[in-house]
Amino acid sequence: MIVEKTDTGFSAYAENESVFTTGKTVSELMNNAFEAMELYFEDQEFQLTRTDIKFEIDIQQFFKYYKVLNAKFLAEKIGMNETLLSQYVQGRKKPSEKQVHRILTGIQQIGQELSGINLLQNS
Repeated sequence: MIVEKTDTGFSAYAENESVFTTGKTVSELMNNAFEAMELYFEDQEFQLTRTDIKFEIDIQQFFKYYKVLNAKFLAEKIGMNETLLSQYVQGRKKPSEKQVHRILTGIQQIGQELSGINLLQNS
């Protein structure tokens, strides 16, 4: 599903099916998208799972929503010129497929690192 930022949250649509949905947050959007796809395919003979649905968002919208991840940090992490990544984030330049893959791999690596961290509580 293609995700777009709206004034009230997010919308998503399936490229090859007549399925559209919205949500105030990405989490809500993902839940609504799963429900919408379940309804759309309810007469089909296969069981839809959440992993069957892939979400795509452009780089500019990604950084607008996930403000906690800054482009400078990501550029350093993946060995990309900070100015170039900034131009992608601001929509001044469009990244090639290879660059998109490089950026996504870096984002996923950061996500894996963060998911492995436990915070200590002060006693």
